[in-house]
Amino acid sequence: MDTKTARLVRTLRLRHLELLVALSETATMRGAAARLHLSQPAISKMLGEVESCFGARLFERSHQGIHANALGVSAAFRARAVLNELARATEDVDALQSGVTAVLRVGAPSVTAAVPAAIVRLRERMPGVAVQLREGRVQELIHRLLQGELDCVFGAITPELLSSDMVPLLEPAVLLKDALCVLASASNGSIAARSYQWAELQAAKWVLPPRETLVRQAFMTAFLNSGVTPPVPVIEAMSSVTIGTVLRQDASLLCAVRLEHAVDEIARGGARRLDVSPSIDLPSFGLFFRRDGMERPLVLTEFADAIRHVSQVAAPKRRAARRRLEVNSAGTA
Repeated sequence: MDTKTARLVRTLRLRHLELLVALSETATMRGAAARLHLSQPAISKMLGEVESCFGARLFERSHQGIHANALGVSAAFRARAVLNELARATEDVDALQSGVTAVLRVGAPSVTAAVPAAIVRLRERMPGVAVQLREGRVQELIHRLLQGELDCVFGAITPELLSSDMVPLLEPAVLLKDALCVLASASNGSIAARSYQWAELQAAKWVLPPRETLVRQAFMTAFLNSGVTPPVPVIEAMSSVTIGTVLRQDASLLCAVRLEHAVDEIARGGARRLDVSPSIDLPSFGLFFRRDGMERPLVLTEFADAIRHVSQVAAPKRRAARRRLEVNSAGTA
């Protein structure tokens, strides 16, 4: 620990960290004073102490209020992470005292086959683990990871993530390839058990996600590369529940989804994956930790191993399931 950091540890109190967060969120002395139940003079005095410890001005004052400069934004971000970590530590102690051996907080998309299977495997190896799964968009989940609310995030490595300033703060623990998949109802007799080219499916009735999604953009690219106009969907939906439901209720439909979604739908039954060429890659999925230089607790390393394991065993199971579905479909055609 360097001299400056040692001084911060000796001088700053948790109340100072609360002040940094409050000022960054309320943008006024009055708002921060109300949130912390302190007077404005007390808030002003504490801010002076904080800036003295850092040896830099963190907030700019004006008639319109107070706002964090670049240094203040960084300091408030780290302060929020420290406070969140402290809150998680309190929750962990309470859980451990109740008999839980470890707590794992995972962020993941709402549709993923790997995470539920990995959680089951983790609990087989560590039966006393309590898992808290938080679902959402990868950008939001990564923010929560960096702020100390989550222990790890499983999600797609999107162009937005790659272009953000968060990448250096992340440690990729596991990377899994992803691809564009086409699903059909298992009872769709008009789709033979053979390999297709994208152009052959142009006239099909499609269920697709919105245009701004990576899946839809990859779908359009597949047809454009084949020299044909991309189909217009008969149903446009984002919800995986909706997509799976309409596919099973209307056997004439096809849908384009990412591999994680395809595996989930096939496991539920009533859907099969078509062999369509050429294959179209999507941004890989990854399991991310915070890059903090600290030794990982056992529950995190075990969960990473579980993700690796389920991804390795999923491929042959998917191929076997697809063969069974194609044989059944051919037999009823």
